[in-house]
Amino acid sequence: MAFDIVKYTRASDAVGWGDLDFDEFERNPLPQHTLRSLRYMCDVEYHTVCYLRDMLTTPSHKEPEIAAFMTMWNREEFWHGEALAAVLERHDIHVDYSALKAKRLKLGFKDRLDPIKQSFGSNLIGLDFAAVHMAWGAANEWSANAAYHRLAALEGSEHPVLAELLKRIAQQETKHVAFYATQARERLAKSKKARVIARFALRKFWGPVGSTIAEPDEVKHVMGHLFQGSEGRKLVRGIDTHIARLPGLDGLMIVENSLEARGITAEDLEPTPEPAAA
Repeated sequence: MAFDIVKYTRASDAVGWGDLDFDEFERNPLPQHTLRSLRYMCDVEYHTVCYLRDMLTTPSHKEPEIAAFMTMWNREEFWHGEALAAVLERHDIHVDYSALKAKRLKLGFKDRLDPIKQSFGSNLIGLDFAAVHMAWGAANEWSANAAYHRLAALEGSEHPVLAELLKRIAQQETKHVAFYATQARERLAKSKKARVIARFALRKFWGPVGSTIAEPDEVKHVMGHLFQGSEGRKLVRGIDTHIARLPGLDGLMIVENSLEARGITAEDLEPTPEPAAA
């Protein structure tokens, strides 16, 4: 089914959380490892504006549907960051614009170089860049969607308010997946050059969402937390299966391989056994 961009742009709105009882976080605070993952997710969502900035230097912004989607996508991702920041605030973790500015300044020359690299690379690739962009976006959004659903499942019984918020965010991420995957599928099917470049780019350069802005230890912690155990590894392989079904990307295992490259093996992701009852 074709993605209805007009319907999407008209319906786009902030994720709702005003009806959720955030006082519950004061009565029953989230564990530290979950807060660490939420902070990582919050930083990624707030950083979306930089991805949009980089996109504006490429041919993708000349495509009407892509430009319309990216505008709404940027707003929705920002609102996701706002919602997660509100949860963190209830745990005395303050995510304000000064902190975000400091993180971007810490990236230094790399952050300033990214738009130049995007512009240069896209001009070399030409019209097929949009197909590569959409395939990369699909991989990212499948990963993000899985991460939100997974954290909701992990915290659902002990922290239902958080689980509900994460499910609402995941519902919007599902729409993002639909757009990127639809665009990628159609564009890759039309161009052998795009298929070759997308396969090469994803295999050689893709990393977990947030790995370009977070410290390696944070990436390893969050990926280990979210994708631990057999259920987590099943999710990882499910993401790879989705990606591999796009034209020209059969056989790719970029998510699992990326975790392995960061020292997160299937064995590492198995949960620690509970001690036997006395």
